[in-house]
Amino acid sequence: MDPGFEIVVTHAAPEADRRELEERLNEFNRQTTGFHDDRGLSCIVRDSQGRLIAGIDGFTWGGYARIDVLWVEESRRGLGLGRRLVEAVEQEALTRGCTTIVLTSHEFQAPGFYERLGYSVVGQSSDTPRGYRELLFEKRLDQDR
Repeated sequence: MDPGFEIVVTHAAPEADRRELEERLNEFNRQTTGFHDDRGLSCIVRDSQGRLIAGIDGFTWGGYARIDVLWVEESRRGLGLGRRLVEAVEQEALTRGCTTIVLTSHEFQAPGFYERLGYSVVGQSSDTPRGYRELLFEKRLDQDR
């Protein structure tokens, strides 16, 4: 190992470092693929007091979309809010020219929810966390619309 540097292990990198790492990876991805159209894609829902009750966050890039986070306050689950958020992201992804959308869900989260929305399991990992699987879902947006 080069004696001119050290590896520092931390439980939380400074936000500026996290942003720089992400930007450097994004620049590599842009240069390698030729796609420079990466954009965030988020929908936030607040109640009348301004409290966060639901949201979805991800991005679009190179003709696909990714959902990284979907959360609905427990007392509001089962009312169709999650479905509406996913459909809003799918519609915006289509507007941006995306043909595919991907996401992951742990088996204890919402795999049945995504399957009901037309997503298919295309991969999985084991013991993520220990004793559970994480599922990779995909949905084609350019079919049946």
